[in-house]
This record gives sequence, C-alpha cells and structure tokens, in this order.
Amino acid sequence: MSIFRTHILIPVDENTVQSGVFEIKRQLEKQLLLRNLEGEIKVLETGTVGVVGKGVILVVFPDRVYYTQVKVGDLPRIVEEHLIKGRVVKDLEHFTLDLQSGMKDFHQLGPTRRQDRIVLDRSWKMDPENIEEVLAAGGYRGLEKILSAPLAPEAVIEEVKKSGLRGRGGAGFPTGMKWEFTRKAAGDEKYVICNADEGEPGTFKDRLILEGDPHKLIEAMEIAGYAIGSRKGYVYIRGEYDLSIRRMQKAIDQAREYNLLGGNILETPFSFDLEIKKGAGAYICGEETALIESLEGKRGNPRLKPPYPVTHGLWQKPTLVNNVETLANIPEILFHGSAWFRKFGTDKCPGTKVFTILGHVEYPGLIEVPMGTPLREIIFSYGGGMKEGKRFKAALLGGAAGVFLPEKLLDVPMDLESLKENKAVLGSGAILVMNEDTSILDMLFSILKFFAHESCGQCSPCRIGTRQLVDLAYKIREGQGAEGDLNIMVNLSQTLFSTSLCPLGQSLIMPVRSAVENFRDELLTPIKPS
Repeated sequence: MSIFRTHILIPVDENTVQSGVFEIKRQLEKQLLLRNLEGEIKVLETGTVGVVGKGVILVVFPDRVYYTQVKVGDLPRIVEEHLIKGRVVKDLEHFTLDLQSGMKDFHQLGPTRRQDRIVLDRSWKMDPENIEEVLAAGGYRGLEKILSAPLAPEAVIEEVKKSGLRGRGGAGFPTGMKWEFTRKAAGDEKYVICNADEGEPGTFKDRLILEGDPHKLIEAMEIAGYAIGSRKGYVYIRGEYDLSIRRMQKAIDQAREYNLLGGNILETPFSFDLEIKKGAGAYICGEETALIESLEGKRGNPRLKPPYPVTHGLWQKPTLVNNVETLANIPEILFHGSAWFRKFGTDKCPGTKVFTILGHVEYPGLIEVPMGTPLREIIFSYGGGMKEGKRFKAALLGGAAGVFLPEKLLDVPMDLESLKENKAVLGSGAILVMNEDTSILDMLFSILKFFAHESCGQCSPCRIGTRQLVDLAYKIREGQGAEGDLNIMVNLSQTLFSTSLCPLGQSLIMPVRSAVENFRDELLTPIKPS
C-alpha cells in the first residue's frame, strides 16, 4: 500500500467541467510524472469543496491550500514551487486578498471555512465514482447497521422522528411523520421518490450533493424503503444535470454489483431497487404531485390535495417523496443516532442546513452550517462580506419563491421557526445577496415574469393572477402606476395564496409582500405624483 505525502483534490462538477478540469488533471499528472513525484503525490477527483464560479480548483492537502482559476500554464509553477520547494503560489491562492488584509487565519472567511458537515461530510474526501473509496469513508454503514441488528422498520421511523429532522425542500414538514404516514397507509405496493428536480433559481445544492456523494442518496432511499415497506424507488433528476445523472447511474450500477442494491441486500431478506427518471425542465415539476404525474408519463400538472402522496401517490399507491438534502441526512442519523443529530442546530430545527450563497459577495459558494446560524455570519463570514466594499441592501432568501430581507434583519437566525416569526422562509436555502446599487423593483419584476412563464395554467388564479402581477409591476417600473397599485399587488398575491392549486401560485405572496413592506419607498420612486 502506497503512502503519499500530499494529496491534490480536484473537484469535478458541472462548473469545473466547463472550465476544462479533465485536461488540467491530465497535465498535472504529466507534470508529476516528469519530476518522478507520482509515488509521493496522489491526484484525486472529488465532489464540491464549496467554492463555485472560480474555474478549475486544486486543493493541496494536508496544507489545505486552495488554488482557483487554474490554467495549464500554471501547473509547472505549482508543482515546482509548492510541491517541491514547499512555497505557496500566492497569486493563484484563493484567499490571497484575505492574507494581504492581515488575517491570522485565511480559513476564517469563505466557503472553505471549517464547517460542521452532515450532508456534505464525505463529498470532498473521496472519489464519488469509486465505491471502494465510498465504503472506506463510511458509506452504507447506516444501512448495514439497521439490517444486521436487525432494526424493525417501526424502530427506524421512531429514530428519524426523535431526530427532529424536518424537510429541507422548503415546507419543513417533519420527516419521520411523513415516513410513518406512508408506512401505515393501506397497500402492499409502495414507492420512494427522491425529488432532485432542482428548478429554483439560484439553487444548486442538490446538484452538488448528487455529484459529490451519490451513494449517500442510494443508502438513504434504501433505508426509507425498508422503513415504509417499499421495494422500489425513483430518483427524479432535473434533465440538465448531466453529470449528476451519469454519476447517479454509475453509483446505482456499482451498488448492485456489491450487493448493496437489488435483491436480498447484504444477504438479508430485504430487497430494494432504484431507477432514474429525467425531468424535462418544468419548474412546476418540483411540486411533488406534478412530479408524480410526470413520472407516470403525463403532463406535469399538480394534483388536487387531499389525497396526499402518502396514501395516493405514484400509480395511486402510497408514496414517500423526499428532497435530496432531506434524504442525505438519513444515513448519518441512523448510524450515529438521533441524540447525536440533535447536537446540531436548534431545539425545534435540529441538524444543519446547506446554503448556496450568490450575488454581491466576495466568495459565492456552497456551505453547510448548523440551523440557527445568523444570516450576518453566513454573508460576512462564509460569504466573505460585500464585494468591492459596497453596502448591504437586501438578501433574497429561499430562491424566487422567497422573501426580501432588509438590513435590519441581518441578525435573524437561519432556521424555520425564527424565519417564520419574521414572515420569512428558509425555502431552498438559496441566499442572493444584493448591494446598495440593486433595484428591488427590477428584481421583483424579474421574479414575477419567471412565475408567469412557469405557471402550468391549470388553475385560473395562478394563470391569470401571475400575468396581472407582471402587468402591475411593469406599469410601476415605467412610471405609469399609482401608489395604490402596490396594495393591489399585495392583495392579489394574497388571493393567489388562498386560491391557487399548488405552491407555485401560493408562493408569490412572499416576494411581493416582503418587497412592499421593506422597500415601499423605493418601489414608489418611479411613480409620478398625481
């Protein structure tokens, strides 16, 4: 067995693939070979390390140095200076600006700051396409624990309930309760569905979870299948997520080969198999019943509820639908126990939350922090603060179907209950940070256009109401509106909330009301005095 003095991690995701990551890896290995370093330094493909939008990234361990925007021409210098002479190439290092500003520890800022990770704990420690590395890093140990004991399905559900895990897809419904409802539903044939149709603007956490650790999702769905009495699961993945789909399929094939998926798993009576279904790019299919309709080969229109999927889901059979991030917590909860999980986060919202930080921050990226972490800390510590020294103005929290949070709410804890008290939502975990130059009216107009475009048109409140909201916002933006139009917009979005068939129309109350309440004076600026 070879002992390497240094490991170089190369994150492979959709962003780095577009930047030429595989050519960089090939040339780096060539440079190491030329200098006879292949026996001392190992190059590893991994999932995300949290940094996004910075081209090809190299992470040197154990030094924990991050190089970004790496080009082929930079490799000889990195190898010569850092790997041979031990001197960091400062002008390529991700945190050069932090070091120049006199920081004692450059890992105090940015997505690479040390984090308490549950969902993403393995995504940068291994090659996600190598099941041997996955197993060495602890993959499938939660499944092995419940099957070898064996633990009764009801006991598995009880452990999930005691953990306090709540859905990470937006609504925050208690996960254990949903599992219990599905198990108790009448019927011998049941299904597990993973909702990986990540269509919320500004959100890419599920994609990076899938790319970084697809085996964790397989393990979680198997545990869910065991708990509710299901033998079949579907992963409904957004069709544009090519790398996620390829890695997920490879992981499924490997798991079957290792008797970790399929018939008589780990030589026990339990059998469970998985299949991937590609989404066709409709935002509405993120809603669980529209997703189910699409899985059945129909147009992705939402169903009238009740009945709910737990009793009448796929093919009208009891069906459990969970989000990617929700499921990714399950293996660790079952392996470590619910008491361990509750050490993270808050009493009412235990665990961690994965956030995507975007917009006018120094370091956009992906982070995982305990529930209840203040928004200020996320933006000014993990996000590195405002870009170019601009003043913070607002954060759009939770994606397009989220809320505009003003500066006075910067210290709000980021958990479901605290945000609810402030008329806000956690949503998908997207945080779009806006500086003082941002037009809230333009942002709101863009959101309304998006929803009008994505409405399936099945129910008239959403079909007509979203279009009317766009028209009102356009009138105001062009200086043709009246002050009363803002109140009309709030009342109209409230009507959509009360009468729309699904969350698409129901969600518009969030951005409209928060924009009007927190930035009313700015929205009135284009309106000419009567």
